Parts: sequence; C-alpha cells; structure tokens
Amino acid sequence: MADSSFPSPFDVQPPPGAEGWESMYNWYHLFGEDRREADETKFWFQDALHHPYVMHPYDEIQCECWWQALGAMNTRIFAVPPALGLEQRILNGRLYVSPVAAPEADIPARAEEFAERAGHYYENWEAIYGEWKEKVLDRVNLVRSLNFQPLPEREPIETVTGHIGHSAGFRWERDFALMISTMYETYQWHFELLNIGYAAYLTFFQFCQQAFPGIGDQSVSRMVGGLHVELYRPDDELKRLAKNAEQLGVGDIILAHADATTAVEKLATSEDGRKWVEDWEATRDPWFQINSDPGHPGGDHRFGTWDDHLGIPYAAVQDYVRRLRNGEVIDRPTEQVLAERDRITGEYRDLLNPDDVSAFDSLLALARKVFVYIEEHVLYIEHWMWAAFWGKSKELGRALHKMDVLADPEDLFFLRRSEVGELIFDTVAAWSTGAPGRGRAYWAPIIARRREIFTALEAWEPPPALGPPPQAVTEPLTVMLWGITTDSVAGWLEDAAEPGTLRGVAGSPGVVEGPVRVVQSADQLGEIQQGEILVCPATSPAWAPVFSRIAATVSDVGGIMSHTAIVCREYGLPAVVGTGRAVSTLRTGQRVRVDGNTGVVTILA
Repeated sequence: MADSSFPSPFDVQPPPGAEGWESMYNWYHLFGEDRREADETKFWFQDALHHPYVMHPYDEIQCECWWQALGAMNTRIFAVPPALGLEQRILNGRLYVSPVAAPEADIPARAEEFAERAGHYYENWEAIYGEWKEKVLDRVNLVRSLNFQPLPEREPIETVTGHIGHSAGFRWERDFALMISTMYETYQWHFELLNIGYAAYLTFFQFCQQAFPGIGDQSVSRMVGGLHVELYRPDDELKRLAKNAEQLGVGDIILAHADATTAVEKLATSEDGRKWVEDWEATRDPWFQINSDPGHPGGDHRFGTWDDHLGIPYAAVQDYVRRLRNGEVIDRPTEQVLAERDRITGEYRDLLNPDDVSAFDSLLALARKVFVYIEEHVLYIEHWMWAAFWGKSKELGRALHKMDVLADPEDLFFLRRSEVGELIFDTVAAWSTGAPGRGRAYWAPIIARRREIFTALEAWEPPPALGPPPQAVTEPLTVMLWGITTDSVAGWLEDAAEPGTLRGVAGSPGVVEGPVRVVQSADQLGEIQQGEILVCPATSPAWAPVFSRIAATVSDVGGIMSHTAIVCREYGLPAVVGTGRAVSTLRTGQRVRVDGNTGVVTILA
C-alpha cells in the first residue's frame, strides 16, 4: 500500500560528510524551527526542472530571481485569481517549492482585477511583446559589455586625459552590482508575460474540459501547437549549415573530421570551404549562445553554451549531413502538425453548441497568441541572458584567479553573491592601496570545506516531494510547466509502492516500445542511437538535434506546456513528462513502453 505522504523536511538528514551544508546558502532559503509549524503542513516538490543537481552557492541567484518575480506578478501586479506565489526552500543543496493558494474569499475580487489588468495585456499583446524583446536584448547587451578583466598595474593614460575620475577597481564593484540588479530586473520581465500567458492557455484548457467531457490533454494542446517560434531557430540553423555544406560541396570534409577546430582549419584552405566557415562563424552569435544544461536552461553555471562546446553543434551538423545523404527529410514536420491541428480544432468546434462557438474561437486565438511567448521567452532569458550572466561571472572568477585571490576560477561559485561582493571589495581595497588583502586567506578554508560538502551532497538521492500531498493545485505555472497536479503527485506515491511502472503527465500522444538511453548532460547526447527512448531530468532547446533520432521521451519533470512536451508534439514523438524519478529508476538498455496517451511508462525488461 502506498504511503499517504512524503517525508517531513525536518526528518531528512544530511548525507555523511555534508554536515553544516546550511552555511552555503542564504538563511531565508532554509527550513527553520521558527517556521516549522507552517512548513511541515505544506507540500513541497523538488524543482528538478531548474536545478536537477546540487546548487552552487553563487547559483542561488537563479532561483532567487524567479522566487520574487513570479510571486510579485501573480500576487501584486496581475492578481491571478486562484494563486499567489511559490515559496522556496533549499534542503541538502536541492531546491523545493510550494505553491501558495489565494484565500478563497479573495478570489472574486482578484478575478475582477485580473480581468482588467491581464485584459490590457491580452488586447495589446503584440505591441507589448515587441517592446519586451527590445528591452530584454538591451539588458543582454549591457551585461555582455561589462568588463571584469584583471585590474591593471597602472591605469591607462586615457583615465587621466579623459577626466574619467574613477578607477578600474571602482568599476569592478559598480559593474558587479549592476550585473546582479540587471539579472533581477530581467527576471521581473521574464514573468511579466509568462504567468498570464499560462493563465490564458489554462482558461482555454478548462473550457475544453467542460465543453468536451473526456477530452485528452494532448488534444487540447495540439489545437494550439504547430506555430513558428524563434526557439527552434538554433536547430534550424544547424540544419541550414548542413544543407549549405552539401551545396558548397564540403560535406565530405565535415564528415571526415571529428572536431570542429580541425575541420575549420581544413576548410579554410579552399574558397568554398572558407565560405562555409564564414557562415559557421556568423551563426555562432547569437544562435550558439544556447545553454547546454541537462534540464531547464540557464539554471546552473557549469554547463556552458554550444559556443563553449562547439562539438555539440558540430556533431549535429555532421548528423544532418549524413541524413541528407540518406535521402531523409531533416526539417520538422510542421505542415503535418498544422494539418493535424486544424483537423482536431475543426472536429471539436463542430461539436459545440452555437452559443459556445464565439467563446471557443476567442479563447483559442488568445492561447495561440500567448503560446509563441511561452516558448520564445526561453531563448531570450534562459539562454541569451543567462549565458551572458554566467559568462561574465566566469570572467570575474578568472580575473580573481590571475590576481592570486582565488586558487581556482571555479572557487567563485562556492561563494554566495553577497560574499563575492565582499571579496571584490577586499580585492579592490588591496589593489587601490598596494597593501596585502585578506581575501584568499579568509575564504580559502571556507571554500575548501564547501567543496567537500558539495561532493557529499551529490551522493544524496532527493525525494521528489516533501510533506502531505496537496488537496488541490491552482497556480498556473505549477500545473502547466512543472506538471504538478493532485493526480501526478498521487502517481509518485503509487510508483514508490508499485515498482514496474512510472506515472507522469501525458505530454505528447502515441505509444512506443524501445530501449532506454538515460542522459543527464549535453555531452552524452552523442551516445543516443536511432530509435532509443530518451530518459532525462528535462530537455532544453540545446538538445533539439536529438529529437530527430529518438523514438520517445520520458522526463522527471515537466507539464503539458513544458519544453519537453511541446517539442515532442512538434516532432510527433510520444512523451511522458513529470514522472518524478525516471532518471533514478531506469537504466540505459532497459526496454520500456511509453504511453503518451495515458502518461504511463511500463518497464518491460
């Protein structure tokens, strides 16, 4: 018989060697006796979508950004009727989240405010989204323009002749604070459109469930899909590069060289080869500024971008060249998806009472309109903005290492952002006065101990959730993105008691049997064989090239509007998302049946 609840967060002990892990994170992110009475009665789910791994202290800013932004937009700005924000806690280095429901008595008044406030955005969506792109790109360029090179022995003469009046050290302090505040500001904009976008989709979803009893989740989502969005552009660029290689007659050279650097050197010896290299180099910015995280992009500084790991896009180009030579169609089946979308929409529309057709049409039109942003914002924020932020943070770490303040550039990420500010101050003070600083001596033993704790925490297997299961989940993002519903949570408890099946959200229709390939990082993508079933924490756009090789996807996290579910529908692949523990349960080589119609994965062997 399945347990009726998950472990209490106050009963979970740290793994051996991780004692004192709490010192790595900010106090407000921790469970504490002072709020035990409240926290122990709440349901907390692990946010493996953004943080499938142990979180570095510096990376805590990522979840802090969305903690505030999501809550403010839901609670204070748009007044989403049934839901306030999402609480966060860190336990043994993993992030857990708990939705906050709006008081029942406040919902009618909030609904009136939401209709006015969100309605303004819905009516002016295209113009607002156009402005949104401009202001986000402005901040991306701002962060990329910051300079964290090692402080100079002597300021250039231009500091004097230009009457600048402040030092490179001052600019370090100023620009680090600016980078942090810019990241927070941009994340406010991240949720400016996202929550009300999900709310519009959820409203259409609920209308269909009432109008068409028994309708499947995928049928609703397929009425919205098939739209052109920029998020698929990076993969489309790789396909274009492969086609261009064949047109220029340099495909043989690309296939003959295992790495991009060697191939570029060889290609540069011929005119047609140089043309392809120019195309490749021009494509890198911005289309290779794609974070290669194993889940939701941008949540972890470690993984870098395609541009940091050129083997990822280069291997995809090679694969596309091979497939072109085999006569395969490498483009996404967009026309088929659109045709299926229109067929399904027409059939359901014909079933409606005449009085309901107008509401159906308007809700569907709005859902399709907001869907573009729901996917595209990932490119602007999770990829381009976080790539710029992590890149500049690493530049700062390298500078501190070159100045002998840090033993290793990576040490920066074992400090909280406020501690990095302290280290910068000490470094600048020492540089300014010519006297020794205290930073390395002070922080070195702390960083060394945190490295030990971090390694110990990595060995801990986190439960998918903590506390009592929820009576109801009403926060739109929780339902649509994470796939956290009363049914999915109940499935986690049942799976724990009944091995042999995994239950999740039916993300994309179809039934497939095949061998499993467990993938936890982008550098494993090359191991995936044709026809295998991808099992992963979650997918990101960085993984797009593999969707033409796999037979289905199973993910630990995600809902009906997660990237994994959406992209599988676009590629016509079955998907079960939000299983909670597929990565820890399944192993490469096992055979499973993936039922994307019911959300069940059955282990066959």
